Amino acid sequence: MNPFWTQIVIKTVLKEKNKTQPVKTFSDTDISNGFRELKIEAKRYAKDFVLITLGIFSAAFGFKGFLLTNHFIDGGATGISLLIAQLTDIPLFALLIVVNIPFILLGYKIIGKGFAIKTALAICGLAAVVGTISFPNVTNDNLLVSVFGGFFLGAGIGLSVRGGAVIDGTEVLAIFLSRKLGTTMGDIITGINILIFSAAAYFLGIEIALYSMITYLAASKTLDFVVEGIEEYSGVTIISSESEEIRQMIINTIGRGVTVYNGKSGFGKKGDTKDIDIIYTVLTRLELNRLNTEIEKIDPKAFIVMSNVRDTKGGMIKKRPLKH
Repeated sequence: MNPFWTQIVIKTVLKEKNKTQPVKTFSDTDISNGFRELKIEAKRYAKDFVLITLGIFSAAFGFKGFLLTNHFIDGGATGISLLIAQLTDIPLFALLIVVNIPFILLGYKIIGKGFAIKTALAICGLAAVVGTISFPNVTNDNLLVSVFGGFFLGAGIGLSVRGGAVIDGTEVLAIFLSRKLGTTMGDIITGINILIFSAAAYFLGIEIALYSMITYLAASKTLDFVVEGIEEYSGVTIISSESEEIRQMIINTIGRGVTVYNGKSGFGKKGDTKDIDIIYTVLTRLELNRLNTEIEKIDPKAFIVMSNVRDTKGGMIKKRPLKH
């Protein structure tokens, strides 16, 4: 391997993995495995960058191509920003940053540093695009504006979530309050949006508020389509010959608990079987990207089954901070 890349692998992947151990000489196998992990991480970050960038431009198009020129708003933090922008002379790009700052700080506390940094960059990127790039006003038909404005905004938020960040901080607040109050995230988001649309009805008029509710419904359904519901948990079943290493990774790296089942795998025409440990864990959707990356490092051929979990009760998932 090129000495340049060897030094990068040693100073990033290998030293990070062995930072609690005395300095040691790394073998060719260690360096090769480290280089493979570095490529996986680089691929993950490149994918996240593309998704977040697409999300930023989609949301910006929804803002400037539909909602702003027709005085419609959405729910959540973006709805608050749009409402204030309609009532004052403060530009939307500045409001997007200011309104989301508390949610970024809250995300740092309950999810982690990496998530907060990516979210801050995503929101600043959205503000920059909204403030500097012009988009054509597509239509003045109220129904089309509400539906397609919500569609592009929801797609933008959803793509950003797929990239490991959010450009609307309401979901972060909903995670926090749902743990404190013992309610579902859906209930929290609904309550917040009732307040926002009530304010819109008072300040902007009933008709605009009603169309804005259509915008929110279109955005939320698009968001569900893109990420299958950020407010849901995911149950993950993992079958791998490296089950013990994956179990340790989920506990120590992801920071979640696991359940291990003793099972038998069947394969071949004769139905040959062998004993195997089956791992089951429950994560939030914001952690799935990290989990898949870490599993790929350990066993690229691992069989993974994911299923939706509407909510959880008991255990540690709502008590421990998310690692991102």
